[in-house]
Amino acid sequence: MDILIVVCYLIAVLAIGLWQGKKVKDLRTYAVSGRNYTSFIIFATLSASFIGGGFSMGNAEKVFRFGILNIAALWGFSMQQFLVAKFIAPRMERYNHAISVGDIMACHYGKIGQVFTGVFTFIFCAGILGAQVGATGNIFNILLGIPKEWGIFIGIGIVIIYNTVGGMAGVVATDVLQFVILSIGLPLTLVLGVLHAGGISNMVGLLPAGHLSIPGNYFTWLLFLSLFLTFLLGETLSPPYVQRLFLGKSIKHTVRGNMASSIFSIPFFVVTGAIGLVALSINPSIDPNLAMPYVIKEILPIGLRGLVIASVIAIVMSSADSFLNAASVSSINDVLRPLNLLPKDKRRDLLIAQFMNVLLGILSIVFALSIQSVIDILIYSYNFWAPVILVPLVSAIMGVRVSVRHFIAGTFGGVLGVLIWKVLLKNPYGVDGLIIGVLGNLVFFYFMVLFFPNKTAVNVDQNLTK
Repeated sequence: MDILIVVCYLIAVLAIGLWQGKKVKDLRTYAVSGRNYTSFIIFATLSASFIGGGFSMGNAEKVFRFGILNIAALWGFSMQQFLVAKFIAPRMERYNHAISVGDIMACHYGKIGQVFTGVFTFIFCAGILGAQVGATGNIFNILLGIPKEWGIFIGIGIVIIYNTVGGMAGVVATDVLQFVILSIGLPLTLVLGVLHAGGISNMVGLLPAGHLSIPGNYFTWLLFLSLFLTFLLGETLSPPYVQRLFLGKSIKHTVRGNMASSIFSIPFFVVTGAIGLVALSINPSIDPNLAMPYVIKEILPIGLRGLVIASVIAIVMSSADSFLNAASVSSINDVLRPLNLLPKDKRRDLLIAQFMNVLLGILSIVFALSIQSVIDILIYSYNFWAPVILVPLVSAIMGVRVSVRHFIAGTFGGVLGVLIWKVLLKNPYGVDGLIIGVLGNLVFFYFMVLFFPNKTAVNVDQNLTK
């Protein structure tokens, strides 16, 4: 019964994604569809995109190990979503012709900024995609008894097919279905898990001392702050989330959808983390990486278990498809096209994007086979985005008069900060190199802005047309 439910779910996802393929005409519709989505659709697709293996199973694992401090640290991600909804989303109307982060950067930093952004987009998305694919294999293996390698082939195979054919329209349509399923499945798992553990009071009594306090027995306040800032900065304005800023039928729908997603993430992180506490109270001797799968497999009845397994698969697939789409679009729009490595043929652009979609999906399978902790690989991937792109991107959107030399200086400062702190000094005091990288970018970038200002305003519409 459980396997039948999962199979039906996978068939439904594939069918929906393929059906949306009729809307894909060129690279623009492949990347941002028709830009006519409502607040709820944006809320659903954005939420489904960020809730990957790291923020679900990874969160349960870390809470199992260290306590609720990981939930509070993840609220740094919730805060960045709120800040984007409040300050960034209302300003996106001026980029109504853009289809990628690289397009925004090209307006302000020219071809150099766009190509650098495209390269780092590809690396960043590939890392996160690999983490999600690896999580898919683990889900199939642990919950359905299917070998991890076959689970990876099945999961990413379906994502590659509907993503290649359906583009962003397929991603959004499947995200909505996946969001509905996961919104039902995981809260049900928590409720039944708490009941199985004998209720909240009994469960709390079985937990180690310090697991319900912040920073608890395992972290200092400095380490907690470092983790909070890592989640605050790590995925801010990352490519899949910026694409969601281009999808609304109006700026009001975009702002509302992003704000709703930020609010939704707060209790959702509590739910996924609390499942880790349930597993710890029931069986503290299990592998922490198996905290969420253990609760699903051991507690839920047949039938309901199949629904929840489908929801966990939905979590990972909905994140994987978003990063896969963003990487394939950026490789064409922000790297190959600006470097004049493609003929000016819109139809060929689409075919090459679809080819890159398949190629990246295959590469992610190779990467996924070596993954251990999903959430750790997410944090590692963050180092290829925030220290290089975040400060120049936010500054440009917020109206700072910038130039390509500002971008180059910031990139140098960001990379230098990460290398010195992370590689040479090995993250002293437990502070992640990402934070130092962002700080280095900020210092170098604004040194150039203050002492070598750009006095010319940017004509965004004209640059986007070019």
